[in-house]
Amino acid sequence: MGPPGAGKGTQALNIAKSFNIPHISTGDIFRENMKKQTPLGLEAKVFYDQGLYVPDDVTNRIVEDRLTWDDTQNGFLLDGYPRTIEQVNFLDQILVKKSQKIEKVLEITIDIPVVVERLLKRSQEQGRIDDTTEVITKRLDVYASSTAPLLAEFQKRGILTKVDGMGSVSEVEEKIKSALAS
Repeated sequence: MGPPGAGKGTQALNIAKSFNIPHISTGDIFRENMKKQTPLGLEAKVFYDQGLYVPDDVTNRIVEDRLTWDDTQNGFLLDGYPRTIEQVNFLDQILVKKSQKIEKVLEITIDIPVVVERLLKRSQEQGRIDDTTEVITKRLDVYASSTAPLLAEFQKRGILTKVDGMGSVSEVEEKIKSALAS
């Protein structure tokens, strides 16, 4: 977990590779569907363009389907999900059926001005139309308001670990590996 631009996607790929588990990014799934202009992609685009989260029912269906794939039997890493308490509850139900549970939640913390700078740079480099100043500001507001209850829930469960996201990719990766080892 962490605000948009905190490096979650980059670090998730590294973690998934290290543990030989699939990296499941709801954002990647939505963007691929938007690119292909599928019904899901068109539905998601309306929300993405406004800096809003895709509604829980749509996101939950995507995750539930993805967690039925064989490669998730020995674990997986979720990137961008869950983002609401309702999604946490839905995920808990899915995992009970699979005899699995959420083992650890990493929160990458980072200074907001750095996030804005990273996202604007990413927009230029990757052509991400969802990374405009207005949309970034909205996404940060939505993240702050909707994520606080999740962080409290994961803290209560004793599975939340905070990692300082300031530094180079490799420096943050080392911090994450250290956090996962403890």
